[in-house]
Amino acid sequence: MGLDLGVLEVLSPGVQTTVQDLGGRPGMWDVGVPPSGAWDDLSFALANRAVGNPPRAAGLEAVLTGPVLRFSRRTLVCVAGAANAATLDGRPLRPGVVAVAGPGAVLDLGLCGAPGMRGYLAVGGGVAVPEDLGSRATFLLGKFGGHAGRALAAGDLLPLGRTENLNAPLDVAPVLPDLQSRWEIRVLAGPHGAPEHLTKAGVHALFDAEWSVDHRADRTGIRLIGPTPQWARSDGGDAGLHPSNIHDSAYPIGGIMLAGDTPVIVGPDGPSLGGFVVPAVVIAADRWMLAQLRPGDAVRLVPVSAELADTLNAERSALLADPRLAVARALDESLTGRRMSAAPVRSTIDDAVLVHVGGHGHTPELTIRRSGDHHLLVEAGHAELDLGVRVWVHLLAELVRRADLPVRELTEGVRSALIQLDADSAGLRLAATRIAELAGEVPDPRSVQLPVREVTLPIALDHPLAHEAMARYMRGVRPDAPWCPDNVEFIRRINDLPERADVFEVLCAATYLVVGLGDVYLGAPVAVPLDPRHRLVTTKYDPARTWTPQNAVGIGGVYLCVYGMEGPGGYQLVGRTVPVWRHLPGSAERPWLLRPFDRLRFRPVSAEELDELRAAISCGAKELDTTAATFSLAEVDALEAAHKAEIATFRTRRRAAFDAERERWAVAR
Repeated sequence: MGLDLGVLEVLSPGVQTTVQDLGGRPGMWDVGVPPSGAWDDLSFALANRAVGNPPRAAGLEAVLTGPVLRFSRRTLVCVAGAANAATLDGRPLRPGVVAVAGPGAVLDLGLCGAPGMRGYLAVGGGVAVPEDLGSRATFLLGKFGGHAGRALAAGDLLPLGRTENLNAPLDVAPVLPDLQSRWEIRVLAGPHGAPEHLTKAGVHALFDAEWSVDHRADRTGIRLIGPTPQWARSDGGDAGLHPSNIHDSAYPIGGIMLAGDTPVIVGPDGPSLGGFVVPAVVIAADRWMLAQLRPGDAVRLVPVSAELADTLNAERSALLADPRLAVARALDESLTGRRMSAAPVRSTIDDAVLVHVGGHGHTPELTIRRSGDHHLLVEAGHAELDLGVRVWVHLLAELVRRADLPVRELTEGVRSALIQLDADSAGLRLAATRIAELAGEVPDPRSVQLPVREVTLPIALDHPLAHEAMARYMRGVRPDAPWCPDNVEFIRRINDLPERADVFEVLCAATYLVVGLGDVYLGAPVAVPLDPRHRLVTTKYDPARTWTPQNAVGIGGVYLCVYGMEGPGGYQLVGRTVPVWRHLPGSAERPWLLRPFDRLRFRPVSAEELDELRAAISCGAKELDTTAATFSLAEVDALEAAHKAEIATFRTRRRAAFDAERERWAVAR
């Protein structure tokens, strides 16, 4: 007979209560799987340590109102974060202090905040739900991890883990972080800033402003309300109409992207790849604060040096490595009135550029920038679409993966690669120098032929859910947007096409090359037409949509994306296709169905036929329609040489229509 380890019974679920662990599921950022995990990782880690759990044990995270739970066995418990009203059998629970829940005991996590937004519960032995893709963390949008991939519901039974060999309990109340309604969040400037994207005054204005937290704030990202950014350019060129638009590049967690004129701080369930400027990144030691921001809270972004970020991160690591020592120091301070010296908070805007090398021969210009305290953003070539540069970046990424570098994640973009390293600021500089050396070893991309697949995807053009997304946007976000009420008409107008149907004709005539995965989550491809005559250009939504149907097909800049799941998004929608992500429980096959450099073609079908195909692919009864193929830059060179005059005419007409639309937009605003 198996050992009965007991369960937690959910009597009332609270608001969006999920199972989370510390660190989530790293290592899948390059295919659009966010790490998830406890957002206020500092409070969660301390609560876990309080009950003696190992760091990776899972617990619960709740928003605004916590769950009511009944225990089937004797269990150590600790609440933290904004759980200031928790009770155990009607008696108050102090955050950070360990209590014993006996068999049949009822714990009510209660209201969470204010101040603060999220409450946490750690239980001795952890919440022992099965791991999914290497973690117990819930990813709500992806519908996997945690308990059945969803928030808790009344009647759920959560298994409890084993309790032998746990550490001794510890009162961590003296070292829990303070919650507030006015926040100073420390950031590192860059990777993008002045003078390429923002003016110098615009960079300072970003840090001088007091921002307000928007009501549209969740685990995907925190929107901030404040002054309009001061841009150093008029548009994003091939990447889109708005100056915030860039060729798709990966974001770090805590990256502050400018989605149009709106700052959005990327959360633990945020998108890995997108096309927006990132002028600053929250340091690791302060990312816990993002979980506790409430709508209306005031936020100041305080730029610090890379060296100070190292110090602050080291202090945080020391606290979690030996919380008993930190508790002892805190008690000593309270008894003696002495206060240990802390690292000063001072404003400094460091240059994010660590390495810059001019181009020569087949090697493009190379810039390596700091992107927060553990990431490098490697950018190649100029801010324009160049498939030769895209292949070169891929070849460099392969060298970096094989090199003796402490790489934790590597995500390729269109003309960039975001590299997460286990290193401090000095280590990042050394790694940047090594990557620049590796760049000299990259072979000529025109000498390389890549084995790929040609994938034909069915598409229901003008799908009703695409129009539902447009309607929701007009009702809840921006009713006067120039791309509303009809995205396809906007694409027609901005590309100077005679008829609306011409947009669909170009789409279905094109062969697209997948130049990135995970563009807005879960294996979603970002792709570009091989033939320049098929490169329709648009802008991205400003601000972005809050809802996009799963597998919607959209165009942003010159790029096409298939959305891997429901969620936010900014591309102009033209239809819907079949799943590009299939996560079958218990299956060993990888969930992402497309690969970098796959060739995509679209076949029009009715909405009804698409429903049948979607169901068959989702359950594994049918596979994508694929054939073996190759890709080389010689194919693109031949296309451009054969149609040089026609391509030039197409680009001139498109540019004129693009400029005219921008003028109409400027007048309307």
